[in-house]
Amino acid sequence: MAGDDPEKAPLAAGNTQSIAELDCLVSTCRACPRLVAWREEAARVKRAAYRDEEYWARPVPGFGPDDAEILVVGLAPAANGGNRTGRMFTGDRSGDVLFAALHAVGLATGAHPVSVDDGIELVNTRLTAPVHCAPPENKPTSEERHRCAPYLSRELELLRRSAKVIVVLGAFGWQALFTVLTEGGWHVPRPRPRFAHGAQVTITHPDGRAITVLGCYHVSPHNTFTGRLTPAMLENVFQTAKRIAESERTVA
Repeated sequence: MAGDDPEKAPLAAGNTQSIAELDCLVSTCRACPRLVAWREEAARVKRAAYRDEEYWARPVPGFGPDDAEILVVGLAPAANGGNRTGRMFTGDRSGDVLFAALHAVGLATGAHPVSVDDGIELVNTRLTAPVHCAPPENKPTSEERHRCAPYLSRELELLRRSAKVIVVLGAFGWQALFTVLTEGGWHVPRPRPRFAHGAQVTITHPDGRAITVLGCYHVSPHNTFTGRLTPAMLENVFQTAKRIAESERTVA
């Protein structure tokens, strides 16, 4: 069975019955040889600051409650961040910026993520990525994104009763998400909505569901150091997501 073969783990994603089961499956995956080699090499070589730490060196599952109304879609774990700590956006500068914004608007209980046991919890929010392994130069290939897509597809389905807003960090995640939504039968406009910071698109599903997708520049050091993405800009996106989720909850 695919679920028993780490090299075919994505094929078993559709059979998972809970977020916890999906997260467990993700963490066993060895479907992409290049990514497996890179994540394990990073764990052997290690950054000097972490030379005494044992790296996670496996695919990094999503993080957050299984009934979240807000889903945040990034790109992929960092070699010395999530690949080291085993938790999305934890242990690197990108995560520091993201959690600071989430904490500022009340979507996280802490602002300084350092490890899986730091006590931080997300509030009504879940973090995930279209690629769950750290890629060389932070650049997954389109083939790797395609191979990992069943995980994001199943995550969306398992959150179907709760998810109301998806915040997408960057163009790579935007492209990956809309591909998954299209393949999942959602009514995606044509031409497909283009990524932009502040973009807002509401789409519907034949079963009556609706979800709002918000675009946001990625929290990469390049964007935050240059001021392309400021803390205020990031917090504004999450305030919007929070407001939409609360509004949809009231209507329901």
